[in-house]
Order: sequence, then C-alpha cells, then structure tokens
Amino acid sequence: MINKFTALNLIDLDLKDHNALNLRCLAGRKGLNRIITDPEINRPGLTLSGFFEEFAFHRIQLFGRGELAYLRMLEETNRMDAVEKMFTHKISCCIFSHSGIPGDRFLDIAEKSGCSILQSDLSSSELELRLIRALSDIFAPRKTIHGVLVEVFGIGVLITGGSGVGKSESALELIERGHRLIADDSVVLRSVNGNFLMGSGTNEMLGHNMEIRGLGIINISHLFGVGSIRDKKQIQLLIELETWDSNAVYDRIGTGDAYKEMLDVKIPLIKMPVKAGRNVSILIEVAAMNERLKKLGYYSAQEFDNNVLKWLESKNARNLYSNNNDIF
Repeated sequence: MINKFTALNLIDLDLKDHNALNLRCLAGRKGLNRIITDPEINRPGLTLSGFFEEFAFHRIQLFGRGELAYLRMLEETNRMDAVEKMFTHKISCCIFSHSGIPGDRFLDIAEKSGCSILQSDLSSSELELRLIRALSDIFAPRKTIHGVLVEVFGIGVLITGGSGVGKSESALELIERGHRLIADDSVVLRSVNGNFLMGSGTNEMLGHNMEIRGLGIINISHLFGVGSIRDKKQIQLLIELETWDSNAVYDRIGTGDAYKEMLDVKIPLIKMPVKAGRNVSILIEVAAMNERLKKLGYYSAQEFDNNVLKWLESKNARNLYSNNNDIF
C-alpha cells in the first residue's frame, strides 16, 4: 500500500480520458497536505442535517447538487451549526461535483479548519465511480518481484525463475513473434479488490527497456514499435522457468491444476523446465492458448483422460461380450 497520499496528490494524478477527475482547488490550500487514508467516499447529507453518528470523516466528502442546495438553504437561514461541527473533525478534503461552488460562509469555515475544498465538472455518480477506481488502485496491496510480464494472445503471463535461466530471452522472442511487453526485470503486483492481480513496471519511463546479456539495454518500443508494449495487464498465468533436472518428475499430462498464491490471489502455475533443444517461447505461447481454452470451459487434459476411460470401458465391454460368446 502507498505510504502517504494527500489531497494534493489526488489533484496531481495523471489520469486521462474516462479516468480523469478534473479537480481544482477552491479554498483551503493549506489543507492540501492532509493525508487521505481511506479509498471509500462519503456523501455527508445526514451530517449536514446534524446526525453525526457513524460520521465517516476520514473519507473524502463528496457534495452533489442535493447537498449543495441544502448548504445554500442553511446559509440563507443562518443555520450553520452542523457545518461548523462537521469541520471540527479532521476531514481529508471535500469535493463538489457539477462545478458546484459553495457559499462564502462554508468556504470561510473550511479555510479556518484547514480543510481543502475541491471542485470537478463531472456529475456526482461519474465522479464517485472515478474516485473509487483511482483510489482502489492507489491503496491496493502491492509487492515488487523479479520477473518478466508479457501479454500473449491476450493472456497476462508472468515469467519468473532464477537469474540467467532465460526469462528476458524468452520474452524477447515472444515480442518478436508479435506479443507485447509490460515489464522486464522488476514487476509491480497490485491486488485489485482482492480478486485479481494487475502487473506493471516499476517506472513508466524505463519499464519498456530490456536487459539482454551480450546485447545490453534495448528499447522495445523503438525496435518493435509502440504496438509491442503496454503499461499494465492482469496476471492470468504464472510460468516458473527452472533448469532441467533429470532426477525430477515433471507433469506430462496436465490433469492436475497447480496454483500459486500471490497477495492472497490464486494464479495458475506452470513449472517449465529449460534445457537445450526446448523452444521455451513456443511452449509459453501454447500454455497461454491452453489457458484461454480453460477460461472458455475446455480442458484438453481432462478430455483426453475421459476419452481414455471411455475407450478402456468399451474395450472391456467388447472383451466381456466375446468371452461370453465363447461359452455358448
């Protein structure tokens, strides 16, 4: 999880298109350094009416058209006691949607309390969705691991293994075959809502470079074009490369699914032995295609197993029928 995220960081988020928050500060600039500690959003309608039980003051306070209209009524009737009491709590920040502008009395109270007041031109529902999406990503549990993340036939494949086993070389051949690189060497994993893992590079400026022994640092987007890279991808398959061990027993049928838990999320795992004569990149391609088939409900190994059982049952039935005919 991120150590410190403030209201100023929220304004400065580099979000584009359907993720942009379009925030600007109306008042309380001294409060822009207040830390946001909760990814959830609170609508303070009940609080403005004077009900402070379970007031989630530690969350961002989102004011829509309804709350703004109620604030104007309170100011016109000089009933600002609830507002003053609300700002006795250390609120991280307040945001007004629909380009709403609160009255001067509200802004003065917020300024004195040291709480920043922000504004967005988005609707309340759209702004809330974008805030939750952005904050969920920021506050998601994360860790950095050593590996290479590539997209193969739409499947996010995380390649791990010991140093020098051939992770980057395998990924480079996959890119040459038309697949895409997300990150090389260091991959940042983020658990999104505890349901799936997103992977990205540790640095946006350096993430699409690769270190190849004997070649040095190469820029993938310059060599193969911008279509060969992407910024992040859901991790759907884990490939662990290991040096071939003649004494080890490797899975040759694939009927038993293996998983590895990362940040409390289970990821399908394939341990792939590496030795001379094995084209690891093609094997990774096939593994990704097979994973896509599994997501569609088709399991090649299980179908093979079922067909073998059917064949054995039919053969036993024929033998039994032939033996019975020999008796008569």
